[in-house]
Amino acid sequence: MSLRGKTLLITGASRGIGKAIALRAARDGANVAIAAKTAEPHPKLPGTIYTAAEEVNKAGGRGLPLICDIRSEEQVKSAVAKTVETFGGIDILVNNASAISLTSTEDTPVKRYDLMHSINGRGTWMVSKYCIPHLARASNPHILNISPPLDMKEKWYAPHVAYTMAKINMSLCVLGMAGELRPQGIAVNALWPLTMIETAALSQIEGAANSPGCRHPEIMADAAHAVLAKPSRSFSGNFCIDELVLREEGVTDFDKYSVVPGTKDFQLDFFIDDASYQRLRELGARHSHI
Repeated sequence: MSLRGKTLLITGASRGIGKAIALRAARDGANVAIAAKTAEPHPKLPGTIYTAAEEVNKAGGRGLPLICDIRSEEQVKSAVAKTVETFGGIDILVNNASAISLTSTEDTPVKRYDLMHSINGRGTWMVSKYCIPHLARASNPHILNISPPLDMKEKWYAPHVAYTMAKINMSLCVLGMAGELRPQGIAVNALWPLTMIETAALSQIEGAANSPGCRHPEIMADAAHAVLAKPSRSFSGNFCIDELVLREEGVTDFDKYSVVPGTKDFQLDFFIDDASYQRLRELGARHSHI
């Protein structure tokens, strides 16, 4: 299925995974609202809402740059209203905006804790809240959170309690809202990468950038497209893994997503649950970590 004519609102879409999802939808001819804080170029990170919107236009879609800090209720309400005013509605919400700090409890400043929880959990919940009335009027409405499977194991929490709590809150939104919104036909799903994804944000983490074990954001974009094209009334409440989604769609060439072609030993992302590993084996994945 194509996303032609659909309207997506994507948070944190000025760069990285959010922008990749925007460009994949744009190639179908979708309308994409780019909701993010980056109006001016960052000294270390490339891309703004304006450059991302221009790339959407060049890819065949219609881009709408929106200055939006998802911690601000007024800015969220304004971004949603402007999207509806410009494109006539909202078909898809992608909650991609997130904050990270891979620090222990003692080493996590309270200010950073507050930032992560304000953006990850509260922000995802609030943007969803204000999009729901418009999604309810769409023909195949979806909410997609870029968040991990719910796997309540100590190993995911112990190294960085504050971050894991904040990120899992996005997944709890999927668990709850999938049930809450099912009567309205609004699908709510999560998508998470099997491997580390090479993004500008990742480059800010010491030792993480330019790893041969990383993949490009386009694998997440293609997987998101596959999820968003599914019937919303029959596909909801799922915690999807990018490679698993694509293998189930019949994709067999994953080398094109590798930062270093030919890589087999990938750097795994956090939070991958045992059930996902088992399903990948069943579908014939042959990575060293599988």
